[in-house]
Amino acid sequence: MKQRRRTSTYNPKLDKILEYIFILAGSAIVALAFNLFLLPNRVASGGVSGISTILDAMLGWEPAFVQWAFNIPLFILGVVLLGRQFGFKTLIGTIFLPLVVFLSKDMAPATTDPLLGALFGGIGVGLGLGLVFRGKASTGGTDLAAQILHKYTGLTLGTCVALIDGLIVLTAAIVFDIERGLYALIALYVTSKTIDVVQVGVGRSKTVLIITNQENEVRAAILNKIDRGVTRLSAMGGYTDDERPVLMCVVDQTEFTKLKQLVKSIDSTAFVVVMDASEVLGEGFKRA
Repeated sequence: MKQRRRTSTYNPKLDKILEYIFILAGSAIVALAFNLFLLPNRVASGGVSGISTILDAMLGWEPAFVQWAFNIPLFILGVVLLGRQFGFKTLIGTIFLPLVVFLSKDMAPATTDPLLGALFGGIGVGLGLGLVFRGKASTGGTDLAAQILHKYTGLTLGTCVALIDGLIVLTAAIVFDIERGLYALIALYVTSKTIDVVQVGVGRSKTVLIITNQENEVRAAILNKIDRGVTRLSAMGGYTDDERPVLMCVVDQTEFTKLKQLVKSIDSTAFVVVMDASEVLGEGFKRA
């Protein structure tokens, strides 16, 4: 895809720093969401945090200590399967998240409504975990198990978290009641969707395929008037067997209307296919 050349700003050291910032910030967000929304409303939405919620209600055990205790064997497993570098980053999340849980345990609940607790707790946990995953790490516990499953199955991280945490939610429904179990399912669903949004974005870019008899004019207009790259794909008509080049272009959602009007003004008979692009990496968009 042809693009106007821009000066590269890639900085490996800055990327490493950002990864650790993501890990610390994400862990803190998860911990605060747990203490402000989930724990006070007995919403055990999976993970080691869900286990700690159940044990806090049943036995009065301090959630932070329970989380540290469960995370140790899973951390060792992560080092073995995911490598030392991943293990070191995960060690940060494994220690820091329960620490913030412990330090913020006396904060007043943000709400005593279990539905609001499930919704906003799920969003907070999903946002935090998504940031930690973008830092190429985990907060330990079943989140680390989700990373392992993601690596070896190719499933999305949100799906992996949902699968592993399902059993914990079922246990919560038995220990508390069905209603609390349903609230936990809501939180778990919101968490998985929020993780995916943080990981791949919300699909604000569009991939556009254009078949036109005015190929050169449309290509020049995209390059010069919208300032986006365009790729010429070789194709052949299925009925006529004639060569029909296809122009492919990726534009931001705000640029799509302009592109559509531009193509129509050049060739009103052009065939245009539009698809969501959940994540776009490269010049003119975001870095990998």
